[in-house]
Amino acid sequence: MDTWRQWIRHRTASVNEYSTRYSEAIDAVQRTAPDAWRLQSTSNRQGSGTRVDADQGQRLTEAEAALQEHARRVYETRIAAGVAREQARKDLPLATFTEAYWKIDLHNLLHFLELRMDHHAQLEIRAYATVIGEEIVGRWVPVVWEAFKEYRREGVRLSRLEAAIVRALGAGDTARATALAAEQGLLGAATNGTLRTNFERREIEETLAVFGFAAPWLG
Repeated sequence: MDTWRQWIRHRTASVNEYSTRYSEAIDAVQRTAPDAWRLQSTSNRQGSGTRVDADQGQRLTEAEAALQEHARRVYETRIAAGVAREQARKDLPLATFTEAYWKIDLHNLLHFLELRMDHHAQLEIRAYATVIGEEIVGRWVPVVWEAFKEYRREGVRLSRLEAAIVRALGAGDTARATALAAEQGLLGAATNGTLRTNFERREIEETLAVFGFAAPWLG
């Protein structure tokens, strides 16, 4: 359900979702393998970072299974007692699967895939998007899919600032490249003297790496 909430934010499709007001909730949940737990990213409040260690991952997976099984038992007890489905469902975990018919045109589907296959997207929805792209769109409209990969997935588009920094680095003027970033407020210092976390700067650094440039402000 947490993945579906990200999915449904793309208001470019018509959707008919399975309703737990009219039918019992699907008896299936997303489970996390012990080696799949991720730590919170230190540079992105919406993202994740490295994996937790194996022992802790095992404990987390066992606790997850116990919680999900308990929630399902509570739900089924309420249903058996005649509680309304719309109320009985309220404590089901976000890991509960849902089902929906999702109707979208190709133009908007490619936009969805561009966003959700990107490495910044959450891993779970990225997995769904990758299957849709590679196993459905890639087979359905292979010429379109190859063009999509060529120009949007694997191509690089530069902002005005990125283009200016690339030009400066291409000319060997690292001081100018650094000055351009500083002028935009991207090189502010934290209290410990390091650069403050900045999402735009991190994206620029990733773009520069594609062209084989190291960000000069990183030393």
